[in-house]
Amino acid sequence: MKRVVITGLGAITPLGNSVDEFWKGIKEGKCGIDYITKFDTTNFKVKLAAEVKGYNPEDYFDRREAKRLDKFSQYAMIASREAWKDSGLDKEKENMERVGIVIGSGIGGIETIETENRKCVEKGPDRVSPMYIPMGILNMATGNVAIDIGAKGESYAMVTACASGTHCIGESYRMIKHGYQDVVIAGGTEAGITPLGIAGFTNIKALTKSEDKTRASIPFDKERSGFVMGEGAGVVVLEELEHAIKRGAKIYAEIVGYGATSDAYHITSPAPGGEGGARAMKLAMEEANVKPEEITYINAHGTSTHLNDSCETEAIKTALGEEVAKNVMVSSTKGHTGHLLGAAGGVEAIVCTKAIQDGFVPATINYKVPDEECDLDIVPNEGRSAEIKYAMSNSLGFGGHNSSILLKKY
Repeated sequence: MKRVVITGLGAITPLGNSVDEFWKGIKEGKCGIDYITKFDTTNFKVKLAAEVKGYNPEDYFDRREAKRLDKFSQYAMIASREAWKDSGLDKEKENMERVGIVIGSGIGGIETIETENRKCVEKGPDRVSPMYIPMGILNMATGNVAIDIGAKGESYAMVTACASGTHCIGESYRMIKHGYQDVVIAGGTEAGITPLGIAGFTNIKALTKSEDKTRASIPFDKERSGFVMGEGAGVVVLEELEHAIKRGAKIYAEIVGYGATSDAYHITSPAPGGEGGARAMKLAMEEANVKPEEITYINAHGTSTHLNDSCETEAIKTALGEEVAKNVMVSSTKGHTGHLLGAAGGVEAIVCTKAIQDGFVPATINYKVPDEECDLDIVPNEGRSAEIKYAMSNSLGFGGHNSSILLKKY
């Protein structure tokens, strides 16, 4: 079995359009949530979201190319370019047939789908763009990144709702571990802050209607009332250890475990007690041969919905044991970024990587009212300096999809 390390990071987020900007915002406890600017929310019950700020596609793409790419593909390409550059990999020196891409999304090109549907209904079918399908379909973030970078290995998109990004990283880890690829660019991307996206999540009662950006995304707080939609992309470059050493790569962290399970319970609600999430965490620890007491930090899925946060608390207690769970730092960074859906796992894997590198545990910001159902050490409001040997990232998705990855200090 091969060992797998992280050698590159790339992100575009509500806190900043690069990894450095994003991580600086996390460390400073900044909140990327504000009033929606992408469309008129007059008739909408939800007014807040976590948008990417100051984004102009023509800063990254020429005008013609930008018009042929939905934003979820644009975000994936921007994050992947940064991660590839950060890794120091050179496609002139690599066997690009051994470089794979696995980038997922929860809802893909929903902006394109909305726009072209409106044209079809209002102006007739002949007015629908011939680019509608290649812009809207979910695999095209992966496809466009492969074309952009020249990666000719295995490439596909995993779709497990809000668990997509973590599943993509976990499955990429397995691809390298079992010798199928030398390098995989993996993560998630999302651009779902659209009228239909907001309306759909509002009407399923998933989003908060709070208009106070400091009390909207409040994971583990007793007054939590739903999540805040976020957007962006988080991508990591995974590499076989000897391959990385041979070329003198800098190594951020090692991935040592991955667990994936299904609740087989309900289309939107987690299983009672978070038993599916607990099994995913246990599987990740078993693969890594790591004891619960060795884990310093868990980046929780922590969406700020009532059921997720209470069930995930129970899941952590089940996976680690009640006594051990009390001593593990568990925070959710969705107070900073909102919930990036399919991109959440990619962005939060970067959080865990940087946390290990810098010896810093991010806070759960905007926390005020303790909840007896969420009684772990959630690192309220102020981040902490701490040496982190092992960090875990959890993602849980509609449909009962659960995924956990375990990172180790290299």
